[in-house]
Amino acid sequence: MVYGITKAIAAIIFRLCYRLRVQGLENIPNQGPAIILPKHQYWTDIPIVSLTSRRQLNCVAKSELFRIPYLRTFLSLVGGIPVNRERTTKTTGSFRYILNLLREKEYVVIFPEGKYYPGEVGKGKSRLIQMILNWQGHRGTNNTGAMEDHIPFVPMGIRYGGKGLRKMVTVKIGRPIFAEGEDEASRLTNQIIERIARLSGLPRG
Repeated sequence: MVYGITKAIAAIIFRLCYRLRVQGLENIPNQGPAIILPKHQYWTDIPIVSLTSRRQLNCVAKSELFRIPYLRTFLSLVGGIPVNRERTTKTTGSFRYILNLLREKEYVVIFPEGKYYPGEVGKGKSRLIQMILNWQGHRGTNNTGAMEDHIPFVPMGIRYGGKGLRKMVTVKIGRPIFAEGEDEASRLTNQIIERIARLSGLPRG
């Protein structure tokens, strides 16, 4: 309920401030689980990404934000997941929660650059992606006896344009990318970053 109300308010406010254009919505799977991987330039990326999906998105955020009591409660209610950006092994509880969301076929948002990179695309961090791929490799079989489907990693470009009120924001969603196991984490991360740069129309840093 909190997520729905917050999203409705964000939709009103952001339509007053931005002209949002979304391309490639068909590339987001109709059913979860899925990892959404957007470009990260400003704090506004988070509500903009949420407006591209009809379903609730659970967003990984820096753990520092969750140290503020009231903000921590609000972020948790709207699907925020605290992760230590420098030492992901310190947030094993959050990682277990991410895996539980994937088991429940939910959508999880991860900003692969790890922090803001205005005007360019960062190199990307692969540790969290590696942990997800490791879990994927140990899921086993489903009820039909077949191997579980691979998790789709969906790159998303965000481009801010113009000045003044109602700037144009273009969101381009790329086709899902798949990987076999955790040994492909670095390759997958690099491929994701390359796609994000292309979709955003921004150079790689």
